[in-house]
Amino acid sequence: MINVGQKFPEFSKTAVVSLEKGKEFETISSDSLVNEDNQWTTIFWWPKDFTFVCPTEIAEFNKNYGEFRDRNTTLIGASTDSEFVHLAWRNDHDDLRGLKFPMLADTSKSLAEALDILEPNEKIAYRATFIIDPQGIVRWASVNDLNVGRNVKEVLRVLDALQTDELCPCNWEKGQETLTA
Repeated sequence: MINVGQKFPEFSKTAVVSLEKGKEFETISSDSLVNEDNQWTTIFWWPKDFTFVCPTEIAEFNKNYGEFRDRNTTLIGASTDSEFVHLAWRNDHDDLRGLKFPMLADTSKSLAEALDILEPNEKIAYRATFIIDPQGIVRWASVNDLNVGRNVKEVLRVLDALQTDELCPCNWEKGQETLTA
């Protein structure tokens, strides 16, 4: 799996960004990851649309969307399903209709392969999460097995710690003292 300190792979993918007719899709590329605006990015992957654990995570990320925005962080969700499946799922599932972040479609699985997050038998993405700094470098990578949902509050905690650019002890939370060497 791609790891901390490595550049996030280049990509250009279609994403579902809206339910409004004619404005459903947009192209998102890795070009936006490198910026001078101090904009961070969190990309999280789920295995399959129209499943059970996945919408609980997606809804929780959406519930915390403002928290990511407050941290100058772009939030992107992704799976290997197509943009048409993403759109159908958003239209079908009450918790997904009001998503505030794009659902990236990696139908070719090229980005998931570059990240090395494909489950070997079904060739679907593990529940992987990446925090990427404004230089396009992975600063945190986490992966869960297919049947275990992640903790969005932990993603935010780690993002807070990374953005201090200081030494943060175990269980550190925003507002607490950092360590001095």
